[in-house]
Amino acid sequence: MRKRRVKIKKGGRIFVVLICFVVFGILALDYSNFPFKKEKKEEPKKEEKAQERKEPKYYEAHLFMVGDALIHSAVYQDAKQADGSYDFKPMLELIKPISSQYDLVYYNQETILGGTELGLSNYPRFNSPYEVGDAFIDAGFNMVSLATNHTMDKNEQGVINSVNYWSQHKDSVVYSGQWTSFESRETEVSQIYEKNGIRYAFLSYTTWTNGLETPTGKEYLNNVYSDEKAAADIAKVRDKADIIIVAMHWGTEYSLGVSYDQERIAKFLSDQGVQIIIGAHPHVVEPVEYINDGKTFVIYSLGNFISDQEGNERLTGLMMSLDIKKKVDIDDSVTVTVENPKAELIYTKSYYGRKRSFKVYPYSQLNTNLLSNYSALEEKYKGVVSSRYEELQWGVTGVS
Repeated sequence: MRKRRVKIKKGGRIFVVLICFVVFGILALDYSNFPFKKEKKEEPKKEEKAQERKEPKYYEAHLFMVGDALIHSAVYQDAKQADGSYDFKPMLELIKPISSQYDLVYYNQETILGGTELGLSNYPRFNSPYEVGDAFIDAGFNMVSLATNHTMDKNEQGVINSVNYWSQHKDSVVYSGQWTSFESRETEVSQIYEKNGIRYAFLSYTTWTNGLETPTGKEYLNNVYSDEKAAADIAKVRDKADIIIVAMHWGTEYSLGVSYDQERIAKFLSDQGVQIIIGAHPHVVEPVEYINDGKTFVIYSLGNFISDQEGNERLTGLMMSLDIKKKVDIDDSVTVTVENPKAELIYTKSYYGRKRSFKVYPYSQLNTNLLSNYSALEEKYKGVVSSRYEELQWGVTGVS
């Protein structure tokens, strides 16, 4: 049988050749540079995703505290320079290497910073130069309590000058206790600050006014304590802050013991959610302790930081540090603890030369030439401070 041959016309041959070229061209194309080609991302394994979800997060901030800047005339006269300005920085030069290491650094400005334009003055109605604040800022202090029994010593203008000074430093310093309007008070007591991922609120109150009441309708000038006021203020920040710190100007002057009123207020503040209470006003050191099943750490009085008061008891103060720790668990629950309380006694030493010269010393840097009986005094005041909390560690030398 003869096989039948299929003839392809010339036009058909050309068509077949073109089809072959197209097919081979498509097969040879490199798609890697095409804009529409999407790179396939390697998805994390299920086990890796689960591991990420299980990892809690930790945050920590270190708090350092000292007591009253009580600026008597001898102190500001020592700071006066030839050009009429004031320099208090040398008085703090032994504290600065310690204080400047911490995240939150607190002190109590006992005397109003009303400035030289109002006339500097001594006890009983003080007024101090702005350079006091400059020295503390230079030493790393970034939290200051302003509500005291001397707030109204220079009347309303003194508070206005003080607030104007501190407001110039509001980017680096948190202050509380004095305002120039109800509106500014409302804004600032509701303020939440943040350090190292820890959100905190800071409030300052005084239970004493020395009989110098604020004018009616201007109660914002000095934050005088009441349970009702404190409860309302704390309610504004309680659900937003990880930790609430309250400075309290309270207690009995020159008493090494804790009053019933201090204990009552401390318990009340703790019940509202306050975790740290920092006390001032007695001008001497008082005990520290955890209260309310460990919910709150209370320093009843840090005593004087710098002053020209008489007697070693009033020239001895306390510096303290605390670790604030925050844990955010895998379910987003937050736990905040106040840990590792450490303390160190400090002493204001004044020298007599052509004029008196003041400097604050840690007790660890004293010797018998500076203070003949410093060892006995150290043991006495350590006993006072740790009488309610025997586990207190001694020695504040910086952040470890």
